[in-house]
Amino acid sequence: MTIQHYFPSTDVEPHPSVTILIPALNEEITIGEFVDWCKEGLRSAGVSGQILIVDSSSDKTQEIALRHGAEVLKVPQRGLGRAYIDAIPYVRSSFVIMGDADLTYDVRYLRPFLEKLKEGYEFVMGSRFKGKIEKGAMPFLHQYFGTPITTWILNKVYGCHFSDIHCGLRGVTLDALKRMRLQSQSWQYASEMIIKAIHLDLKCSEVPVVFHKDRDGRESHHKRIGWYAPWVAGWINLKAVFTLGADFFLYKLGMIMTLIGMTGSVFLANGPVIIGKIGLNLHWMLFFMLIFFVGLQFFSTGILAKGLYDFEMKRSDKWNKIFSLNCSMPIGFILGVLGIMFMVPLANTYITNGFRLPDQLGPMTHHALMGITLILTGVVYFATSLLFNTIMLGHVARQAPGE
Repeated sequence: MTIQHYFPSTDVEPHPSVTILIPALNEEITIGEFVDWCKEGLRSAGVSGQILIVDSSSDKTQEIALRHGAEVLKVPQRGLGRAYIDAIPYVRSSFVIMGDADLTYDVRYLRPFLEKLKEGYEFVMGSRFKGKIEKGAMPFLHQYFGTPITTWILNKVYGCHFSDIHCGLRGVTLDALKRMRLQSQSWQYASEMIIKAIHLDLKCSEVPVVFHKDRDGRESHHKRIGWYAPWVAGWINLKAVFTLGADFFLYKLGMIMTLIGMTGSVFLANGPVIIGKIGLNLHWMLFFMLIFFVGLQFFSTGILAKGLYDFEMKRSDKWNKIFSLNCSMPIGFILGVLGIMFMVPLANTYITNGFRLPDQLGPMTHHALMGITLILTGVVYFATSLLFNTIMLGHVARQAPGE
């Protein structure tokens, strides 16, 4: 099924001030009044608007929406996030308000969103907790457990200050929406938008919204799916937070582990060390090496993630210098040579002793392990540089004319 664009019989504003972009799935109970609410919100804000319903229903949602004066995009049922992706080419204004067609978010109060967008904010989140939540509108676990906890996690991971990351009513400039290059097909689009707004350094704000309970006769999509739907949605959004936050989890943890592992390895590089009654020998050096290499892997992967998330290449200058092949190739080579030099005494002893190692080696084994550490560090550094440069080339290609 291809996307089909339907227009109402009434006149359509060719250059609207704002587009109200709404996915809908079998909302014939609410869609007519919802479109009327949109019109009331536009009149109250004193602006012209495009009301664009992205419909994948099997009921009369399309006919009712058209009759009340909305445009309708008929699309296959491919998920909530995909509905927004499909609709972007059909948006005719520079400001976009996104929400739900179920009359839970009160779109009659659009003015705060438009005021923020006109002030220069590029991404404006609604907040039910700063506004009004009608009694019975949110399940207890959602209101006091799920939403606050996932919001807290995202704020801690990304250093932001949102109060309601799952609010479905939000505003964004069309330019910012395109720059986000949304990929999520389902509920996780909500978290993806926020995280990409942070990665893109968009100017963000929050406004209070009014949240109503479901109308009589209408069953929410979560209830239609089953009791487990909210848990699935929460997990999907958490996965988006973890996936798009790999630079936070891997980079910082990796840096700490790398420093601890390297300090311990260097401390024992020249042989056993006695601290009071504690003896630190070869086994401890192997332990520190393990911490070092796991940390180094996390650290390098975190840096690669930073490169991946720097879609517009605004924060990669220092990493471009550090991971330039002009830098990584000679340093990697030097680390490899130093590592081999550390291993030469042990190899020489092995050969001169008839290809057997004596029972007493002194610090030679520690030196050899330090040599292995240096060689592998050079290899990881060079490999990370190659991948980082590949990522940067991909960003350059996507920014090329015609993309």
